[in-house]
Amino acid sequence: MAQAMVNFRMDSQLKNDMEKVCREMGLTPSAAYNLFAKKVTQERRIPFEITADPFYSAQNMDRLNKAISDIKAGRNMSEHELIEAD
Repeated sequence: MAQAMVNFRMDSQLKNDMEKVCREMGLTPSAAYNLFAKKVTQERRIPFEITADPFYSAQNMDRLNKAISDIKAGRNMSEHELIEAD
């Protein structure tokens, strides 16, 4: 089977950590990426759960957009005390 070179950017610390973990498992990073690619191809999905940051949920974004609209329209604006953080 013909081999192809694949290049992509990654945080250098993440790369180092990945290489260390792969060595501990007896794999090269190249072998690990190939395993990942085969699994994605076979299952036609990312082979682990990926979740979104709940901050960006539709419900939260609707609430934030309503608050922005209220502020721009001068509605629901009240003074409150700030809480000091340590």
